[in-house]
Amino acid sequence: MKTLFTCDQCTYSSPKWLGKCPQCENWNTFQENTPETKQKSQKRTAKPAQPLTLSRVPTALQRIKIDNHEIDRVLGGGIVPGNMILLSGEPGIGKSTLTLQLCHYLTNQTKKVLYISGEESIQQIAIRAQRLKINTEHLQLLNETDFDTIQATIEQEKPDLAIIDSIQVVGSTNHTGMPGSINQVRSCTEALMEYAKRTQTPIILIGHVTKDGNLAGPRILEHLVDTVLFLEGERYHELRLLRNLKHRFGPTNEVGIFEMTENGLIEVKNPSSAFLQEKQESSIGSCLSCTLEGTRPILVEIQALTNRTPFGYPRRNATGIDLNRVELLIAVLQKYSSINLSDQDVYVNVVGGINIKDPAVDLAICLAIFSSHKKIALPRDMIATGEVGLTGEIIKATGFEKRIKEIKKLGFSNILPAKGETNSISELGHWIG
Repeated sequence: MKTLFTCDQCTYSSPKWLGKCPQCENWNTFQENTPETKQKSQKRTAKPAQPLTLSRVPTALQRIKIDNHEIDRVLGGGIVPGNMILLSGEPGIGKSTLTLQLCHYLTNQTKKVLYISGEESIQQIAIRAQRLKINTEHLQLLNETDFDTIQATIEQEKPDLAIIDSIQVVGSTNHTGMPGSINQVRSCTEALMEYAKRTQTPIILIGHVTKDGNLAGPRILEHLVDTVLFLEGERYHELRLLRNLKHRFGPTNEVGIFEMTENGLIEVKNPSSAFLQEKQESSIGSCLSCTLEGTRPILVEIQALTNRTPFGYPRRNATGIDLNRVELLIAVLQKYSSINLSDQDVYVNVVGGINIKDPAVDLAICLAIFSSHKKIALPRDMIATGEVGLTGEIIKATGFEKRIKEIKKLGFSNILPAKGETNSISELGHWIG
């Protein structure tokens, strides 16, 4: 049987191992894969299917609501019957805790939940449930890695929700390859998807992540499922963010915010206050901004520190924000403002452990760097929101009215850039005073 090496990112195949994939240009993504041999069969005549007119297709979704506002927000109002959900996150971030709490919310509605774990024993799950004060007769536990046994158990028990932890350790003897390989992950997921759609049973798959923070395994896994959830946050911070990267039954990139406690993940009803609770008044190198996570505006604090470098090449470092974006903003500051950062180390941090990709925090980053370099504290009620372009102009942030509403709700009135002022980065000195 011929052996192929397949890229787990784009499924490109090669007869020999390659360090770099020629199609997606990712490194060290090739895995050994033995393709399954197809048995010759007689040609059969397929019967035509009967299509359904669009106007006759029912569009009302009967969602299973969860007694947790943040989870319902991320799922678009609840779990849709037949929904295949992929939940991922770094080790120790709280995936198993969140999953067990989700089981608790559903069993409180007398829903039957089957929790199948291939990595933990049922005793370990029971200990975690005891710590979370979860005790119910509607939750069934099973420790199994053989997919054929798992499939037969689900067919027999007919749960209202099935959970597989994790899909990378499950394998079937009817397919070639080791558990976690492309053949195994694809075939097992397709079989589970067929059952979910046929019986309208939602299924949650828990997946691993790579050292780069991406979902482990073939990219086809993300294409097969209906919803991809990612639990993120800093291990040494209490806040956790549940983000939907893909959702076929609602808006994408919605975020649910939780606080990790001894009793599990507790929903944060006012995330802006949570991110600003440690802010000190009139701090040098600190500026507030409003970021938009999905449809939710959140106030965050941006901190910056500049210091003369003892070496010939200044150092740049960023936490919670893209370092390339910070370096671009430093270049714009040097070009269009009155500061010289060529001999300064620059450090930028987003307080609270949140990762921001929203360009609307550009102006706040520039103000924080300017404040630290000039050793001038910004007014305590100042909030900056706006994208900074390469020519030094300040571009109005998307969802501006929604951001302004959140800012005013928390009692802030000094919003930059103000109406009537020149929207240019060269005005930083005028704003700070």
